[in-house]
Amino acid sequence: MALSPTDVTQLAAVDSARAARVLSEVRSATLSGQRAPVAPRPVIEQSWGRMLRGGVDPDHGFRSGLLSREEVQRRRETTVLKHVLPVLREGLLSVADVAHHIMVVADEQGRVLWREGSSPVLRKADGIGFELGADWREDVVGTNGVGTAAVVRRPVQVFASEHFVRSHATWTCTGAPITDPRDGRLIGVVDVSGPLETMHPATLAWVDSVAKLAEARLRERHVTSLEQLRAVAAPVLARLAGRAAVVDRDGWTAAVTGMPYTKRIALPKSLSPGRRWLPALGQCALEPLPGGWLIRAADEPVPRGATRIVVDLAQPRRRFVTVSGSAGSWSHELSPRHAELLYLLALHRSGRSAAGLAGDLFADPGRTVTVRAEMSRVRRYLGGFLDHRPYRFCEDADVEVLLPADPRDLLPWSTAPAVVAARALSGGTY
Repeated sequence: MALSPTDVTQLAAVDSARAARVLSEVRSATLSGQRAPVAPRPVIEQSWGRMLRGGVDPDHGFRSGLLSREEVQRRRETTVLKHVLPVLREGLLSVADVAHHIMVVADEQGRVLWREGSSPVLRKADGIGFELGADWREDVVGTNGVGTAAVVRRPVQVFASEHFVRSHATWTCTGAPITDPRDGRLIGVVDVSGPLETMHPATLAWVDSVAKLAEARLRERHVTSLEQLRAVAAPVLARLAGRAAVVDRDGWTAAVTGMPYTKRIALPKSLSPGRRWLPALGQCALEPLPGGWLIRAADEPVPRGATRIVVDLAQPRRRFVTVSGSAGSWSHELSPRHAELLYLLALHRSGRSAAGLAGDLFADPGRTVTVRAEMSRVRRYLGGFLDHRPYRFCEDADVEVLLPADPRDLLPWSTAPAVVAARALSGGTY
């Protein structure tokens, strides 16, 4: 009886050796262009396609240079992942150790920052380069639980020969992305890995649930920090007469006076006290506060003139919008959903209704509430550069989209019908 990809996954729970043999045959046939006995799972097949286009060698694994011990420590101290490490350890480590697995935590660049669990398995991991400071991005070491989860932005289990590189075929890896709950930005991946015979289908749901607990802890920390900043802001704002806001270092608003409340004010990456032009407020005076900034809006009008907006989607892992005009230039990193929306608006310069965008994103024109909520968030940092009814970039803006060289690498995690259709185009043009 023929097996389906789902059957192979279920078979692995009771006969890992046989499942590994089947997947080895699938891998060999697929990579040689022959008919495979079982079609690879879509997430694996798509990853293999990216590896083949990117020139990753399936028979000779590549190991990039390890980060120095000092650099690993520096990244540990600066990443927000350190705040959720206790949650990850509590939820994963004890079970992983008993099951002969290890827990690995990598940053948004795929660098392994923490690695804990079964000592024998840690030694085996050394043999394939799964070490502290190693680079496990998908385009460096092939399909794997860390790199592939970061690209597709959802939990992924990679079993045996589903790994693109042959030397990884004795492993099973299950990874889940950890995102910043404020804006959806990827901040890292947590992975549980071990010898293929220890694989269990429930591991995927287990790792995903713990990753979500970590994101919930980050959300609690953010709320607490804004409450603390709000206490500092209250007496300061009480003495001011004009428009002013107190925000944290990332621009999230703690309190305002003389102006409508907005959740976030877009700030430049590098900020210093003095006068600056900010997209949402115009000319402002900035003063540091413990844990944030006091922003006092000046009376000068917002500078007007030719504006250039660049939506940079050329790199699958990081997406930006950059606004340049008479008052200077600033950039904002885009969440996955906002990248989809700005891509669609750039395609439809004459505008798109909420129903139209809902159809483009979800194949359901009725999901206008979701679209309007997301567009409201986009307008918090693009402000007057977006019009609505229909949604569109303002007419006097010069809009450019930077796209990947291969259409199949466009927003690779996206399942939006309009994006899927664009990825399906061939010949390297859009």
